[in-house]
Amino acid sequence: MNIPSLPFPLIKQAVQAALVEDLGSTGDLTSQSMIPEDAQLKASIVSRENGIISGTAFLKAAMAELSEQVSVKILLEDGSRLSPGSIVATITGPARAILSGERVGLNYMGHLSGIATATRNIVDLIHDLPVRVTCTRKTTPGLRAFEKYAVRCGGGHNHRFGLYDGVMIKDNHIAAVGGDIGKAITSARSQIGHMVKIEVEVDRLDQLEQALPHKPDIILLDNMDLPTLRQAVAMIDGQAIAEASGGITHETARAIAETGVDVISMGWLTHSASCLDLGLDIL
Repeated sequence: MNIPSLPFPLIKQAVQAALVEDLGSTGDLTSQSMIPEDAQLKASIVSRENGIISGTAFLKAAMAELSEQVSVKILLEDGSRLSPGSIVATITGPARAILSGERVGLNYMGHLSGIATATRNIVDLIHDLPVRVTCTRKTTPGLRAFEKYAVRCGGGHNHRFGLYDGVMIKDNHIAAVGGDIGKAITSARSQIGHMVKIEVEVDRLDQLEQALPHKPDIILLDNMDLPTLRQAVAMIDGQAIAEASGGITHETARAIAETGVDVISMGWLTHSASCLDLGLDIL
C-alpha cells in the first residue's frame, strides 16, 4: 500500500507539545520515584482488537524525544491489518524514558488507528465499486493533517484540507449572494487560480439543474434519498464528479455507492471514530 508519509517536523512538533503537557514542570513523578536511572526495559506494542494500524511514527518520535538510547522497531507498518495479539512494535532502552513516553505514543496511535479502521470498514463494504471514500473538514483542531493521514492508511482518500485549497460553495454561501447558484459559481471562478477546483452543494434537483450549466468540477449531493440520488447522477451524466454526503453510515454506504456516485464523504470518520485499543506490554 502506497501511503504518502507525513512531514517529520509536523510529527515532532505535535509530540513535543504532548510531552510538555504530560510531563509538566517536574517530569514523570511515578517513574522517577520508583525506577533506577540506569534500569533497562524491553516492551512491545500489542493490539487488543481487530483493526488497521496508523501513527507508528508518533511512537518513534515520542521515544526519541525522551532518550536517544531507546530503540523502536516497527514490525507492522501503517496500513497493516491487526488482530488481537498482533505485535506492532518492540521497544528497548532506558525504562524511565519508555514509561514516560508510553501514553503519548499510544494516544496518537490509538486515535489514528481508530480512524484508519473505521475508514477501512467502509472501503471494504464497497471495494468492488468505483467509488472513493473520503473524509471532510470535521476534524480535531490541530490534528487535521494526522487524521487525514489516518484516512489514507485505511484505504480512503482526502477531501480538501482547508478553506485554502479548494472552493466549496455551500448553502450559506449561496444564501449570502442572494440565492443565485450560477452567480456564486461564476464569481468564484473569476477569482481563483486555474488549478483550483470548484464544488457546489445542492440538496434538491432544481438546484442541481441551476448549477449544471455553470460547469462546477464537483457537485455535492447533500442528504438525498436513494431515488433522488439516482436521478441526480443521471442528470450529471459525467459532466462533473458526483459526491454523496450527509448521514452516510455502515448500513447505508453500500446502497449509496450503488447509485453511481463517484465519491462518498463522511465527517464521522475523523470526528467520531472509536480509539483502537493498543497497549504496551513489558517483556
